[in-house]
Amino acid sequence: MATYAIGDVQGCYDELRSLLAQLALDPARDRLWFVGDLVNRGPKSLEVLRLVRALGASAVTVLGNHDLHLVALAEGFTRKRSDDTLDAVLAAPDRAELIEWLRTRPLMHVDGGYAMVHAGLLPGWSIERARMLAREVESALAAPGYREFVAQMYGSEPSRWSDALAGWNRLRAIVNVMTRMRFCTLGGDIEVRTKEAKPPAGFEPWFELRTAREEPQVVSGHWSTLGLKMTERVLLIDTGCVWGGPLTAVRLEDREIVQVPCTGYQAPGEGA
Repeated sequence: MATYAIGDVQGCYDELRSLLAQLALDPARDRLWFVGDLVNRGPKSLEVLRLVRALGASAVTVLGNHDLHLVALAEGFTRKRSDDTLDAVLAAPDRAELIEWLRTRPLMHVDGGYAMVHAGLLPGWSIERARMLAREVESALAAPGYREFVAQMYGSEPSRWSDALAGWNRLRAIVNVMTRMRFCTLGGDIEVRTKEAKPPAGFEPWFELRTAREEPQVVSGHWSTLGLKMTERVLLIDTGCVWGGPLTAVRLEDREIVQVPCTGYQAPGEGA
């Protein structure tokens, strides 16, 4: 059995098909982990959603910021952005089924000595604690009244985590950490705007502040300007397929890297 973690696909369906062909998967034994952002910016988000959903139990995907943007857009709580490429999903006959499937994906996945989350984790959160916090958001997204939460999901405040946070502020902060954050502080300050690899004053890359050695290793994406980064504690595998970088898979058992080249569908610097 092999488990392959795959970086941000972002609608790059042709490249995903090429990557899966190279992996020569055994559907009965092998597993795929997608780090989130299945959709947007690339040309074939609809095809990507249908493919990954059809993989069933052999694939796990966590929610990324672009996935949540699609959910909010479909529910009418945000506006289409100039660089969105989601029209085909929104016009599809199976739109409702696809959006519901996406909305009910986990925010975090933990198994076999690895923890997968789209963006990052605060240094004060153990993996066990982070998983409990992720479940709070997952419960809100799966609840009958999920639209009320989706309506409150957007925003960059609060910009500092506290265990005392409650209600929408608490859930929004968890979403921002796990799907948008790149830099933070030891005290729990959350920075979600900077997209480059250089930290703003007073902040550090989130993974540099996580020093616990006994915990599962963290697998994440979201940071194409950083590129592939593999350390003892983290695997960051967003290599910017949609910008012209490769689409990357890493076999977790031995960290073997498999990549396919990508044409690039948007110019670097247009977004993240």
